Amino acid sequence: MKKLLLTLTLLFSFSGFAQTINGIPIQDLDVEYLQIIGTSKYMSSKVRILIDIGQRTKLMSSNNETARLIDKNGEVLVFNSIIDALNFMAAYGYEFIHSNIVADGAENVYYYLMKKKA
Repeated sequence: MKKLLLTLTLLFSFSGFAQTINGIPIQDLDVEYLQIIGTSKYMSSKVRILIDIGQRTKLMSSNNETARLIDKNGEVLVFNSIIDALNFMAAYGYEFIHSNIVADGAENVYYYLMKKKA
């Protein structure tokens, strides 16, 4: 009985360590395509990353809240660059397909389409 309780405790502990998008662990995403949307301010080295998987916006929240990558502690993941985010998603089985960059005032918005490897 003690072994069963220990096993269940460990199982639930490890399931809480996953990075999530809209509450779904990345490794459990059931989507073929996703889009990384990155924004950076002029003369800044940091980027803000959102992941579009076609998710619905939760009631009383913005689309930005449901599209952020959240770490095991409930904090928003921070990336040093778009390449950092691309490498992160590649580690979860996604490959780069296409990109587009749009200047929006003092910001650049980067769109990267990724597809789950077969």
